[in-house]
Amino acid sequence: MVSQTTTNDLVALRDDELLALVQQRHEPALGAIYDRYGRVIYTIALRITGSRETAEEVVQDVFQNIWQAAGTFQPGIAQASSWIFGIARHRAIDATRSKRERARTREQNLDDTAPFVAPSDPERDVGRLLLRDAVLKAMAELPISQRQAVELAYYGDLTRAEIADRLGEPLGTVKTRLRLGLAKLRDLLRAFEEDGD
Repeated sequence: MVSQTTTNDLVALRDDELLALVQQRHEPALGAIYDRYGRVIYTIALRITGSRETAEEVVQDVFQNIWQAAGTFQPGIAQASSWIFGIARHRAIDATRSKRERARTREQNLDDTAPFVAPSDPERDVGRLLLRDAVLKAMAELPISQRQAVELAYYGDLTRAEIADRLGEPLGTVKTRLRLGLAKLRDLLRAFEEDGD
């Protein structure tokens, strides 16, 4: 059955169905996922890394990771696009950290007598982690249609019109989903801030 799947059949499949084919080592299914999400992943990587070259490397890493780890995707727990975008964010952050570490090592090698300076403020880092967790939890509470629109807008850096085109939905529907999703996120995050006080 896998070998008989045509390109047109693949385009019609849901993301989780494509990932199931990737798990069976069906390369055209990975190509279909790339066609669907490659540009968005590149945009996410570029925004995080600030480097076109690094962003291109991240895209390659993401699709290699999808190829190797498709079996770990759990359809009942997360939406496939969220899982894919999560991989992209993690890979881009890892690439940025790795770049900083290499730069820091070069700087230290140039001047071994320089005093050691802590690379970051632990309190600020903890705050960021808590905020990130709160945002992820709040996003998980959104209805799937709203979450998808918000992810494509903020992580994918797509315009409302591009989101409507990507999802095959009317522009007005996308605008409504974004407005409702952002309002709910604001309320959920406000509740998080109040709990933290």
